[in-house]
Amino acid sequence: MTEVPKARIDGARVNMDPQRLDSHIQRAQEAIAKDKKEVPPFWVNKYKKEAAKNWDLFYKRNTTKFFKDRHWTDREFEELAYNRDEHNKLSCLEVGCGVGNFVFPALADNPNLFIYACDFSKRAVDMVKSNEQYDESRCKAFVCDLTADSLTDNVPAESLDLVSALFVFSAIPPEKMEMAIKNIYNVIKPGGYVLFRDYGLYDEAQIKFSTASDKKLDENLYVRQDGTMSYFFSVEDLATRFEAAGFKTIRNEYVYRETSNRRLELNVDRIFVQAKFQKPTS
Repeated sequence: MTEVPKARIDGARVNMDPQRLDSHIQRAQEAIAKDKKEVPPFWVNKYKKEAAKNWDLFYKRNTTKFFKDRHWTDREFEELAYNRDEHNKLSCLEVGCGVGNFVFPALADNPNLFIYACDFSKRAVDMVKSNEQYDESRCKAFVCDLTADSLTDNVPAESLDLVSALFVFSAIPPEKMEMAIKNIYNVIKPGGYVLFRDYGLYDEAQIKFSTASDKKLDENLYVRQDGTMSYFFSVEDLATRFEAAGFKTIRNEYVYRETSNRRLELNVDRIFVQAKFQKPTS
């Protein structure tokens, strides 16, 4: 396993000491155990059925102003970093591209990169295409529901070096993730990688959902006020899902970050899962 050099690691990471981590996990487990109230089945089905609609409304309200550009990705995933000595073109697909917070920084930082970008929100994809940085010679954006539409309608089979899946699988109902992972498997080259980061089990956001006591749809699956969903992964859960589809786990870990709320003068411990999966060469 190749370790990412320390100089390239996410600067907001923290090395959480065992006592602090144990205290956080205990608080999370207590909150989750007390959260007995599940959303009625009618509403669970409605939220799952209307996922694309709810994200479309999210982008209508927030346009391009909600998420920050992701300038950290080539520090965390060396496969995305520009190598001046390497002239081969890299082909990447970003699933759940939103309004381009990964796409445009990545293209600017690495001139050897071509990115396919898809999202099941038509409004988000339209915003990507209307961005002044959008260049069809380096990017192709299209609408796709990973759980229902075939990626090969827009991306040649087994053609991609990389697939980035950053905070997108958490928006997919767990029972539909298998289809999404198989969909990705069909377009990635043998030897290609899936670069993954998403919400981890016992993240502060999960504690907040559990404390609200009316957001739980299923185990580790919650609904936000706006109808969008969020799932929280353990590293074991994540590896099982990708390995079942044929991928090999290269790296799979929890990432601890500390975020600050200056208005409330609070520091919040975040837990993400970060992984790299490879499609076998034979």
